[in-house]
Amino acid sequence: MDDNYQVCFTPSGRQFKGEFGDTLLQVAQDAGVAIRSLCGGYGQCHQCWIEVSEGEHSKFGVKCDPENVSAVTRLEKQLIQDNPTYKGKRLACQSCIQGDLVIDVPEDSQEHKAYISKKNAAQTYSISSSISLIDCTLDEATLDENPSASENLIAQLTKQGVKANIDFNLLRDLQPLIHECKGNLTVAVRDSSQIVAAYPKGTHQILGAAIDIGSTTLALYVYDLKNGKLVYESSAMNPQIRFGEDLMSRVSYVMMNKGGDEKLTAAVRGKITEMLHEACENLETEWDKLLEVVLVGNPIMHHIFFGISPVELGQAPFTLSIRSWLDVDAKDLGFDLYPKTRLSFLPLIAGHVGADTAAAYLSQMDTMHTETTLLVDIGTNAEIMLSKEGKVYATSSPTGPAFEGAEISSGVRATYGAIERVRIDKDSLKVRFKVIGCDAWSDEPDYELVQMKAVGICGSGIIEAIVAFAEAGIIDQSGLFVESIAPELFSKKGNTTRFLLVDQGDKSIYIEQVDIRSIQLAKAALSAGVSILMDYLDCDHFDKILLAGAFGAHLDARYVALLDIIPTSTAEKIESVGNAAGIGASAALLDVNKKLAIIEAVDKVVKIETATEPRFQEFFVDAMKFSVSPVKQQQTKKVRRRKRAS
Repeated sequence: MDDNYQVCFTPSGRQFKGEFGDTLLQVAQDAGVAIRSLCGGYGQCHQCWIEVSEGEHSKFGVKCDPENVSAVTRLEKQLIQDNPTYKGKRLACQSCIQGDLVIDVPEDSQEHKAYISKKNAAQTYSISSSISLIDCTLDEATLDENPSASENLIAQLTKQGVKANIDFNLLRDLQPLIHECKGNLTVAVRDSSQIVAAYPKGTHQILGAAIDIGSTTLALYVYDLKNGKLVYESSAMNPQIRFGEDLMSRVSYVMMNKGGDEKLTAAVRGKITEMLHEACENLETEWDKLLEVVLVGNPIMHHIFFGISPVELGQAPFTLSIRSWLDVDAKDLGFDLYPKTRLSFLPLIAGHVGADTAAAYLSQMDTMHTETTLLVDIGTNAEIMLSKEGKVYATSSPTGPAFEGAEISSGVRATYGAIERVRIDKDSLKVRFKVIGCDAWSDEPDYELVQMKAVGICGSGIIEAIVAFAEAGIIDQSGLFVESIAPELFSKKGNTTRFLLVDQGDKSIYIEQVDIRSIQLAKAALSAGVSILMDYLDCDHFDKILLAGAFGAHLDARYVALLDIIPTSTAEKIESVGNAAGIGASAALLDVNKKLAIIEAVDKVVKIETATEPRFQEFFVDAMKFSVSPVKQQQTKKVRRRKRAS
């Protein structure tokens, strides 16, 4: 009996062999089919709905019988009972192969629809590149004076005051190049000590790239290393998402699946290679002109990129394999790039505070060294830095994925059609909203013209919705719904109370009581982390509060302040600094002095571990309150039980 079966995916048309008992999500991941899976395949997010296309499929040469897939699970039955629109569909993580299959991935389950925006705002960078271009003319060889090609080249550079050795990888092509150019060369020298490329004598544009490896998004910025001009930028979904939405899900995937770490490494390296190839093609340049790549990312992304197991970072005491600045040639990591392209990663700060935070710090270093400044990158794990009077402390706080739309009943990532702005009239409770992909508000004529329905609510939308709830008295200060304010807008889903945010007929958007709780826990964790740093530095105010990252760029300062995410914050002190990680990576790429500055600065940062802080729980509980709500905590009825007769 053959235990390998053909699985065909539509609409992509991809085909892959799966073993008997494999889940369809596993096979889709191996086939490179991006199915939404916020929880990494553990049946918790209920996002990976697919449809089994039964019958004969001549296109694929496959007959798909009902028994070719495992039976519907109890979880799926319950979800279908709660939401009949799922009838006829299966969860890919719950469905196992038992024969040849044709699987349709509905549009709502496809990962590629995400809205990606990590453009770098115009920046002025200081330029002191690690790469120097030097013109030289080699002495003509004779029978009497006939040094080797490498000796000849090194001698000419020495005459110009440059003492550099030549990399082995250049030797194969050096003599043919010298012959072709009659000894007239332009050579690229790295760090004034190593010859890494040679070209015909002339004007050459040498490129460098800065890459921000986010858990959700990869952002690429390509620069002319001579003048610092940004010549190309792009962004893409991090393909690791198919193995888990958040970082801990990916660590769990590695722990639960043999070879899982290799799959994650191959996925991110493959996508980065693809992006760099596209950049070279668009710029009509050869790979040997791209010589420097500087990368940043959180510690788990860092370890996976280098092929280092991230398992130790998923459990206390969160020990890093390496923390310092790291330089590796492309050939040593197996990248399909010019062999001497140098891949450099900024230093990590701590087990949960990574190179992306170090890069953000570098981008804001002047401000942080002169003012009392809070720098926060809000994500599934919030990284926090606080500077005061020359001292810099850092920590991380386990906010979870709620701020990014995960663990929210109608939550979605920042995709087209996701609600990103919410306004609620305090008197009528009428809801207005904006979705990604449409500039008009829902009550404006232009919104009707584009005919775009809301597909769910993303992180910035859920924050604004909950603040609006609090301001309107829809929730009390403890976060509980005040159903008496408008009973017609509340309903029950099982044992959960929910509020009708948007009525779209077949697909309405609700906010459930558990959603309020998820945001409440996330905001309290972040606030507690900030409070701990304030406690250490005896800080009672901030001159500036800087929100870094793509998510921070989409947050309205007013709503951040009113949600009490950051103690003592006011809207006028909150400022978005965009993709500060990308800006810092770019600065380190273009100026070796910036590289040296961040290496030195990171060693002076004091790391605080919130998990071992005795006051964390105290700060956490204090931050649970929604202070902007006019409704004090409601009294809950207590039922006094009689004592049983003895």
